[in-house]
Order: sequence, then structure tokens, then C-alpha cells
Amino acid sequence: MYELVQASGCSYYIQSPAKIGLVKLNETDVCLIDSGNDKDAGRKVRQILDKNGWHLTAIYNTHSNADHIGGNKYLQGQTKCKIYAPGIDCDFTRHPILEPSFLYGGYPCKELRHKFLLAQGSDAEYLSEAVLPECFEMLPLPGHFFDMTGFRTQDNVVYLADCLSSRETLDKYQITFIYDVDAYLKTLEMVKSLTAELFVPAHAEATTDIRELAQYNINKVHEIAEKIIEICVEPVCFECILQRLFTEYSLTMNFEQYVLAGSTVRSYLAWLKDAGELDISFENNRLLWKRK
Repeated sequence: MYELVQASGCSYYIQSPAKIGLVKLNETDVCLIDSGNDKDAGRKVRQILDKNGWHLTAIYNTHSNADHIGGNKYLQGQTKCKIYAPGIDCDFTRHPILEPSFLYGGYPCKELRHKFLLAQGSDAEYLSEAVLPECFEMLPLPGHFFDMTGFRTQDNVVYLADCLSSRETLDKYQITFIYDVDAYLKTLEMVKSLTAELFVPAHAEATTDIRELAQYNINKVHEIAEKIIEICVEPVCFECILQRLFTEYSLTMNFEQYVLAGSTVRSYLAWLKDAGELDISFENNRLLWKRK
């Protein structure tokens, strides 16, 4: 773990729970794509930098999930590097309490205020083409989170952040986090059309061909949507929908899974309602979902 892998030319990634991109800008300066999940990840990145005599100039965050910005504060404090994050995710990076608050839908209790959902805040600036190295191209990847962005380097290496999951992750957890289902599917269709020297997803193996895995993720989204529609053949409340999904997939509920899967299922319900597949009613002061 935390092994430096050369993807192509000046483009590398650090093998870690959420892969960290590293790109050499010249003989001494490098930048990172994300920073890992906590201070300890930041320290391990710093060891790699020191071992190679590299100076960190900037961190380009793909999005603001805690496992991608957790090393920001430590590395910025150590190196005085700049940090950039896209759109709304920049605000979440500056004020990380927004993530567990958004997921829970209110003030998060202490069981949700841990490093996997709540990173330390860092002094991030808004990401734009103007602040990128000349060798970088931004690739908007909305869907998983608000304004998630990937990058293509001059070596034709594409860093895909969290826009798809590995087969193993999907088969184990089934319901992976999605903020905007419609945007997520459009992103995956776009990703299927890309070519690159190497694709580096944060939570799947690097590969030269991403099409099959992208389709596997698309299929899983439609499978879950179909299950939700089946569950809603009679009017049913959100809690019952979530319970049925967990039971059918043999998943185990805990507080973290409740907020992550629960937020995702709400996104599915909103998507299916907007698509005309589901409708709502209020009975006995309860919001119920029903198939149209």
C-alpha cells in the first residue's frame, strides 16, 4: 500500500484506498490529484515526495469526499502547496462539516463525525482551467458528487476519481454512493467513449480499456432502479424501501450505511419520480412512494 506506480511518462499514481495521482511538472516540482483519506495518508505521500526529492506545488482535488481530501491539511501545512477543488466541492473542502450534514440531512451526531465522512478543512481555491498546469485537461464527471472532475495529462493518462466502482465493490456493497443518478449515467456513457493510454479510477484497478467496467456500473444502476420500482408496486415509505433493499441484497445496516445508502436511495427516488416512473402521496402524515 502507498506504492508509487508509473502510469506513463510523467504521470504516476500512488496505490492507496483511494488512488492518489501524482504528475511530475519538471525535474523537481510535482502536483497531486487528491490526497488520501487522512493525516496518515498525507505523511506517507510526504515520504514519497522526500524520497524522490520532489517539491509539491499543488493538490487538485477531484471532489470533496473525505477519502480524497483527508491529506490536504497536513500536506498544505508541510509544503505550503496550493489546493484547488471544483465548484461546490470547493466549499465542502473548506468546510468539511457540510459532507456529513448533507448526507444525514441535519446536524450529524458523533457517530457520523469521523474521518471517513469528516475530513479536516483546508484552504482550497476554486478549480478552473486557468490554474491547471499546461499539460492538464479537466474532465467534468458529475453524478457521484456535486461537481466531481477528472483529469487527462499530457501522457494521455486519465484519472477518473469515483465515477465508477470495481466489480468486487459493486458485488459486495451493491448500493454505492450516487448523488445525481441521471448525471451519473450520462457520465458513465461519456466515459465509455473515451480512449487513453491508461485509465486510473480511484476505487478500481488501472486499465487501458474502461468500457466493460463502465457498462457493469450502468447495469447495476438499472438493476437497483428496477428493484425500487418493484418494491413500490403498493404505496410504501422510504424507510421500508431502504429496509427491503438491504434485505434483498443481504446487506447489514449501520449508521454510516444508513446515511450513505439512504442518501443514494433518495436520489434514485427523485430520479425515478422525475422520469415519471414513481409518484408520491401523503397518508396519515407519511410520504409514500408508488409505481405509476
